Amino acid sequence: MADEKKILGEERRSLILQQLKDSTEPLTGSELAAKTHVSRQVIVGDITLLKAKNEPIIATSQGYIYLKQSSSTPSFERTIACKHSPKETAKELNLLVDHGVLVKDVRIEHSVYGDLTASVMVSNRQEVKQFMENMKRTNASLLSELTGGIHLHTISASSTHVLDKAEAALKAEGFLIES
Repeated sequence: MADEKKILGEERRSLILQQLKDSTEPLTGSELAAKTHVSRQVIVGDITLLKAKNEPIIATSQGYIYLKQSSSTPSFERTIACKHSPKETAKELNLLVDHGVLVKDVRIEHSVYGDLTASVMVSNRQEVKQFMENMKRTNASLLSELTGGIHLHTISASSTHVLDKAEAALKAEGFLIES
């Protein structure tokens, strides 16, 4: 590393942006740091600056993702209200992804901060497993733990029929809050 030169400022951010755009998988801050010969903290700052320039980058439990606009596959989205214990989180997420749904985020209404939203971005069982492992490894709390298990998810799928079937499955498990 001593003979490898750091990539500086705008050039580094441009390289990071291109790496994210070209990647089909999330890239971690550590991976980007190794490619640019800087610390992970520098990458966190770079990502923040790129987001401030309205680059559609999101941080997930698997790493950073550049949200590519796909015009070929129509996507339908809705928000669902759920309630369950922390132990049932993997079951809820697996149920959704098994129906062909992308779980984009989780949102709660906090009594002091108002709406809090966190990116989830899981669409298959492997991503759910990795998300849950990251939660355990980092000893992080689920947002829903702040609200007695009540939370919202933004979900996305290729059709409203897929979303309807996923909601029906959540209802059958008792996870869906109905109005």
